[in-house]
Amino acid sequence: SSDVLDTALAMQLTQATDRLLEGIDTLSKVIRRRAFEHKDTVMMGRSHGIHAEPVTFGLTMAIWYDELQRNRRRLEDARETIAVGKCSGAVGTFANTEPETEDHIMRRVGLTAEPAATQVVQRDRHAHYFSVLAVIGATLEKMAVAVRHWQRTEVLEAEEPFTKGQKGSSAMPHKRNPILTENVTGLSRILRGNAMAAMENVALWHERDISHSSVERIIGPDSTILLDFMLARMTKVMDGLVVYPENMMRNLEKTGGLTFSQRLLLALVDKGMDRQAAYVLVQRNAMPVWEEGKDFMTLLLADREVRAALSEAEIREAFDFSFHLRHVDTLFQRVFGD
Repeated sequence: SSDVLDTALAMQLTQATDRLLEGIDTLSKVIRRRAFEHKDTVMMGRSHGIHAEPVTFGLTMAIWYDELQRNRRRLEDARETIAVGKCSGAVGTFANTEPETEDHIMRRVGLTAEPAATQVVQRDRHAHYFSVLAVIGATLEKMAVAVRHWQRTEVLEAEEPFTKGQKGSSAMPHKRNPILTENVTGLSRILRGNAMAAMENVALWHERDISHSSVERIIGPDSTILLDFMLARMTKVMDGLVVYPENMMRNLEKTGGLTFSQRLLLALVDKGMDRQAAYVLVQRNAMPVWEEGKDFMTLLLADREVRAALSEAEIREAFDFSFHLRHVDTLFQRVFGD
């Protein structure tokens, strides 16, 4: 019976994978369009959740696109790994059939034969497959978490599409909650859990036990259906994502110019100042911006030690956004080609 069941499972998974590949392609096209739409839309880059240096919204989309292409290649590889069946008998020895018969059957159904099987196709193949689905889910969660952050009231740089008549909260009519992306975040956890279950299925007793069977009856349909839904959900979100460039600029300017601290540091070093001394000098002017809400450029222009090394024009030049973004075209070419 495993000759039939394992071969049929491989056929089902390969057919499901073809649909998932289409879903990745559809999402990729939307993200590519949004990337070029906002290639030059300046926003604050963050590390540790804290303002770092300027990026563009389109560059974030380009990074996601590139990751989706890696996921596509992973899924193609997983499809090849899982597209394997068997008709080699009770313990894989061809006791009552011939290898040539197995080869003929596999060609007819679009699979390859497991080179050497037990009673079943070896479950490392399935562990690989469901792990790849979980990795793709993690990428979708990464995108979803970013959207959820952007939609926070204090940030509001982008938000999910909110349809007419939609309720954000049953109790608070003003709410516009990121429920679509929160849903994707939750579903990605199921994919990771199912991948772990597939790992547990690898170590069967001897030529086979049945402990894997009940697991696969759940994770096979669940993981493929969930990922198909998640790809469609994120396609909808990214296609209708509302972007607020004016809020991005407002947030970028919120720290009074602190985002240019590294460039000031390097400008002082280029003038021959010791790096640690330059760091202390820049940090000395940065802290009052954090603590007292002062303007970074104003403090630097008034600092005698800074002015001894840098002219007013050189200080003002260090606050130019375009310096940080001068290689965006190169990065886009790397991701999207010509």
